[in-house]
Amino acid sequence: MTTPETVTVVISSPLEPEHVAAIRAVDERLDVLYEPSFLATPRYVADHGGDLPVLTAAQDRHWHEMLARADISFDFDRREPERATANFPNLKWIQATSAGVGQVIPRFDLDLSRVVVTTAAGVHAVPLAEFAVAALFHFAKGFPQLRQWQQQHRWTRYTSRNLAGQRVLVVGLGAVGRATAARLAALDVHVTAAVRPGGTSTAPGVVDSVAFSEIDRVLPVTDGVVLACPLTTETKKLISAVSFDLVKPGAVLVNIARGQVVDEEAMIAALVEGRLGGAALDVAAVEPLPTTSPLWDLDTVLISPHSASTVATENGLITDLFCRNLRRWLDGEPLLNRYDPDRGY
Repeated sequence: MTTPETVTVVISSPLEPEHVAAIRAVDERLDVLYEPSFLATPRYVADHGGDLPVLTAAQDRHWHEMLARADISFDFDRREPERATANFPNLKWIQATSAGVGQVIPRFDLDLSRVVVTTAAGVHAVPLAEFAVAALFHFAKGFPQLRQWQQQHRWTRYTSRNLAGQRVLVVGLGAVGRATAARLAALDVHVTAAVRPGGTSTAPGVVDSVAFSEIDRVLPVTDGVVLACPLTTETKKLISAVSFDLVKPGAVLVNIARGQVVDEEAMIAALVEGRLGGAALDVAAVEPLPTTSPLWDLDTVLISPHSASTVATENGLITDLFCRNLRRWLDGEPLLNRYDPDRGY
């Protein structure tokens, strides 16, 4: 029986046993409910999606009983998003497993005046930053051409470019943008940050900054653009058709934000016409990327299936964040990464 001293946590997303044990070990007041057979079987390490199993009538009753008891949920319950309020009558806090939840939350019937949502911001910063750096190297060193020549058994001397000395615009200075800027600066890249009005404009490795509204002004002298901002009404199609008209010939675009931050049709045109030298895309306007998209067949495009942030240690990192937040919750301290509905992140 749940007592006023007991805090009930439902784990709504697959986790390895050692991570469930770590959550239980945070405090003796926690009643942690976890039924992995009710959840999707992970398709890969740290998968929080997948197809949900069909529950028997008894399992369905048990699942709803768990939700009815929950004060806290680790991740969103994807089974009945439209009944989130009814299924979670006592819910006070959801810890998400992703950093970008602005497009996810509207799918759920949640009263954000009584339910706090915290994100996994910061957990994915290092892998995404590493992907961005690897992508910039990929094009600077001519890897697409080298791969073509290897398939043709062709031995031809060629000239590549240094990444050092290039000018790269990092759009967004959240955890991912800061991690990217620091790694690029360590490689002697000149980093300019683009930030929202009122946002932090300084970070280690950042030489100078511009507002989102000034991005087009610096594109003609920018060798690479790394998109690391959340998707909001302000950032939708932030990189527009006009932007691609102004881009420095041969520049490279890396998108580790969201597909809708870019005018995708204009980007495709710039790639086909050779104005844009290359694009490394972890995201797309429509996901999965449609099989008919021209992006699949462009040699100057590197496609990642929205997986650049997913590493083998991800569940451990998210669990560590959740455990720190649980400690804060129990001690009455402010939670880390609290979602702001007005900002959309």
